[in-house]
Amino acid sequence: MESGREKVALPSHRGVTNGAAALDSGLARLLELGYKQELKRDLSVISNFAFSFSIISVLTGITTLYNYALSYGGPVSFVYGWFVVSAFTMTIGLSMAEICSSYPTSGGLYYWSAKLAGPRWAPFASWITGWFNIVGQWAGTASVDYSLAQLIQVIILLSTGGKNGGGYEASKYVVIGFHGGLLLLHAIINSLPISLLSFFGQLAAIWNLVGLFMLMILIPSVATERASFKFVFTHFNTDNGEGISSRPYVFVLGLLMSQYTLLGYDISAHMTEETKNADRNGPKGIISALGISIIVGWGYILGITFAVPDISYLLNENNDAGGYAIAEIFYLAFKERYGSGVGGIFCLGVVAVAIFFCGMSAVTSNSRMTYAFSRDGAMPLSSLWHRVNRQEVPINAVWLSAFISFCMALTSLGSMVAFQAMVSIATIGLQIAYALPIFFRLTLAHKSFVPGPFNLGRYGVLVGWAAVLWGLTTAILFSLPVAYPITIETLNYTPVALGSLLILVVSYWIFSGRHWFKGPITNINTSS
Repeated sequence: MESGREKVALPSHRGVTNGAAALDSGLARLLELGYKQELKRDLSVISNFAFSFSIISVLTGITTLYNYALSYGGPVSFVYGWFVVSAFTMTIGLSMAEICSSYPTSGGLYYWSAKLAGPRWAPFASWITGWFNIVGQWAGTASVDYSLAQLIQVIILLSTGGKNGGGYEASKYVVIGFHGGLLLLHAIINSLPISLLSFFGQLAAIWNLVGLFMLMILIPSVATERASFKFVFTHFNTDNGEGISSRPYVFVLGLLMSQYTLLGYDISAHMTEETKNADRNGPKGIISALGISIIVGWGYILGITFAVPDISYLLNENNDAGGYAIAEIFYLAFKERYGSGVGGIFCLGVVAVAIFFCGMSAVTSNSRMTYAFSRDGAMPLSSLWHRVNRQEVPINAVWLSAFISFCMALTSLGSMVAFQAMVSIATIGLQIAYALPIFFRLTLAHKSFVPGPFNLGRYGVLVGWAAVLWGLTTAILFSLPVAYPITIETLNYTPVALGSLLILVVSYWIFSGRHWFKGPITNINTSS
């Protein structure tokens, strides 16, 4: 398939010729893979790490789904479940880092699948991985910014007297308006040159770290009635009001909070064409962001759980925060100690800023994936979405990503059940996209894969299979019913949403894509 793009001859052997040796190692590898440098390569390893750390954003994931985790297992489900999820997620991160070191391109996952699946399966492998990745990312951005809009609504409620004091409760239309405004701000920030975006990324990482340490120490120290060690480390809550009491079943459902939190680190791969020495620094960004998030995340979980007064009270929609558990924990801790909940509202503001940065990084990741996928002709109007402006920013991809995420959140106006089913793709869809290239590396490319500077050596296969099995396990676990008896109102629509996505993607391939999509398209001539 001819791309019709400019062809530029360059050396064919990586790091051998004088021309290639003089280049940044990531750029040299990019050229060898057949792509010219179109984005500005200005990110350091710290900046690459910062984007991953801020998009994982422990404050975002735990705050958003703490209510859910309290209902399904309570302290045991997240104090111990966090380590179960962390261990298996790290196997995915390590396997992705190994592949990233060999293929440091913005296409990331879908490009890896194309290269690892071999010539026969490359187009379809690339297609299915790419669409699950990009739709999962869009859904993730919709979920993050909608969660922030909800938190802003709670902050306003508490600031105006709380639910029991006649505080202002925003309607669903006001909340969706907040969501649209947040996406607008994120699109504007992502339209800035990469040097400025890098600054915001590093600021986000610092804010998340400082905020985490401040909250995990401050909240339990302010609370007048701290939870006991026995409660934090042994209490198992099965009183979820959903007709589910089986402890093993409740425990696995409660793992969703941890897995939802530990997602998004593929941004380190998507930013490799803008990262210096990306074949080394991209993998470092993935692993360091995951490792640090795991450690500080557990500390945050412990800190806020020691301040839990009573689970049933926190989940009661008639408390001052309207049933928003973490908001009520913060607000109540300061109100009981000082007679005013202002300090708790300030702490919620710290969390809100962290979630804002998470949404910003999510749009960054979305836009780079959109840019790369359209560069290879996989999207409608591809020539439009892969354009870069004078600051070497994929500007059209930025605004498309923000727009689609806003449209996804509009489903909340009709039904929160529909919205929750749609954004469930953000967890399982991304897990599937992560697992596919690792699976191809272990099967179709088990003899041909050439590791980059970062590799797991003989342990790569063992770690890889653990990663693939965990991806499959999460797809099953988070599709299970979450309430009994099963009715139209209580049905877990996750399998429906994922099945619909799979049918659409495969149908698009059968009736259209297979006729013109041939996998990643190089835009330079790599022949010597």
